Amino acid sequence: MAVARRLLAVFAALALSACAAEDLSKPPSPLGDFDLGYNIVVAKNAEQVGPSRQATPAEWEAVMQDEIEKRTGRYDGNKLYHLGTAVDAYALAYPGIPVVLKPRSILVVTVNVWDDTAERRINAEPKQFTVFEPFSPETFISSGLTQNKKQQMRNLAGNAARQINAWLVENKAWFTPEAVAGRALLPKVKDAPKPPAPAPVAIPAPAASN
Repeated sequence: MAVARRLLAVFAALALSACAAEDLSKPPSPLGDFDLGYNIVVAKNAEQVGPSRQATPAEWEAVMQDEIEKRTGRYDGNKLYHLGTAVDAYALAYPGIPVVLKPRSILVVTVNVWDDTAERRINAEPKQFTVFEPFSPETFISSGLTQNKKQQMRNLAGNAARQINAWLVENKAWFTPEAVAGRALLPKVKDAPKPPAPAPVAIPAPAASN
């Protein structure tokens, strides 16, 4: 019993430290003159890996866009950059026998950053992230037993968005005036692909009056 209590105390401390690691009420880490333009997420080719709860492309696109906006959308610089994120694969743990199976949830995404003015991708190669759900007593047991699908997706998307934002901060030299000026001098890429514009929002027609 004493060992079990100590383990539970360790898990609780780790969970609290994980929660305290990110405070979205504080100003974000400096990122030059960055301002998020298009926040595009495409999940139509997402592969469901192994035993998993099912999630639609629309569900992944919505939750990923929301979590990215919460973090990277906080910047208010004067230079537009676009993020293109592809959901490559996922597994959402389903209820199982925790001691034997202990299924884990996972999400794989690939990200590109676009300079709006230069009309080119600024990362040399697409960046892929493989993320797991955050540690907590619930996920230690198995989130398939303790969380519903929406909670699992929100946790994974939040972890992915956190890593994406950290990657941008690690490469903040991309967003300096010198880097911007250097890209402006580069020849335009012929037939360069561009990030797709967001789909227009359908506005319902007003109801006919009787």
